Amino acid sequence: MEQLLFRHNKPGRPVTFAEYQAEGGFAALKKALMELSPTEVQQLVIDSGMRGRGGAGFPTGKKWSFVPRDLPGPRYLICNSDEMEPGTYKDRVLLEANPYSLVEGICLAAYAIGCEHAFIFIRRGYEAAAANLTRALTEAKAAGFLGDQILGSSFSLKIDLHLSAGRYICGEETALMNALEGKRANPRSKPPFPAVKGLWGRPTVVNNVETLANVPAIVTGGAAWFKGLARIPEAAGLKLFCLSGHVQNTACFELPLGMSLGEIIDGPAGGMLPGKKFKACIPGGASTPYFTREHLGVPMDFDATVKAGSRLGTGGIVVFAEETCMVAATLNMIQFYARESCGWCTPCREGLPFVREVLTRIEAGRGEPADIEILREHVKYLNYAFCALAPGAMGPVEGLLRLFEDELREHITKKRCPFKG
Repeated sequence: MEQLLFRHNKPGRPVTFAEYQAEGGFAALKKALMELSPTEVQQLVIDSGMRGRGGAGFPTGKKWSFVPRDLPGPRYLICNSDEMEPGTYKDRVLLEANPYSLVEGICLAAYAIGCEHAFIFIRRGYEAAAANLTRALTEAKAAGFLGDQILGSSFSLKIDLHLSAGRYICGEETALMNALEGKRANPRSKPPFPAVKGLWGRPTVVNNVETLANVPAIVTGGAAWFKGLARIPEAAGLKLFCLSGHVQNTACFELPLGMSLGEIIDGPAGGMLPGKKFKACIPGGASTPYFTREHLGVPMDFDATVKAGSRLGTGGIVVFAEETCMVAATLNMIQFYARESCGWCTPCREGLPFVREVLTRIEAGRGEPADIEILREHVKYLNYAFCALAPGAMGPVEGLLRLFEDELREHITKKRCPFKG
């Protein structure tokens, strides 16, 4: 099976700078600077159909196109590596194995939008990844791939690595910019959007690690080739999927978009653990509604998963066996989101702890039938939060109500979890 981001990986250690170059590394940057204009690089990414790999799935090249080209003054590029979505660890795996694809991808993206200063905003706990990036930035600069007049061109770029102080909200692009500016990490009002007024009030693009690391392959291979890597015509490229839970192989795999959920679980994931049967999973990280057995044939792509009632999100697939209590699983995720709310708006600050308390009562055997309607109302109410944290947090709750209401009612009626004997 073809690999893009993992093709340079070496067993048990990160790839070296020399190995990356010998295997075609930085060829895309050379091609772009010698043969392509910034607009042509941007158009390649648009034509490739690549959508952002950080969770929202917005078309990457289109996002770049929003940056005004006639606006004087600096513009910025931020790589979001503040990976804190439960069930998601793809960026860490990628950076611990190969930081150079990201560095090259940042250079290409910066060239495409006319940026001369980029930042990598990385989760503080990712120490090995940060060490790899520090080394990669030093090596790239020494080799002439960073700094002033890269490879003798008129393009210059500085990349700074910034260790996050932590908190899930820093993954929201405007909260990330506030944190980078040294302010409280709250989301900002939109409009104005970051592409026009972002970091320090200047045009800014924020992209995910996996998104940027794919750009070199698009530049060297071409847009049509990249699109053709997907399993279905509506999709484009490959995707990193993180498998965890009750499966044999809990690891990160690079797979074609459009593979079905069942193919991924029975194939790379090695199937269920011995004696276990599939009950459900979260298909795209902890902010996505559940999939059940009826969804095993769903192609794992952005539009197909939405049509089926969930989202592809980050590609973090957490698998639950038949004996899993879905109330307890949902409570576990809500506990995380209630803790991680930045407290900026009332629906999130007050709503998530309240939902946590309702689910805690139900799980403890003190639930009432009215609690089901209360949860249903809060799925609706929390959509009015200031940013996407609260609506995303309610994804598993919505899935619990829609797919496991009978189990939820049994939990309440019997005053105990039906899976605890």
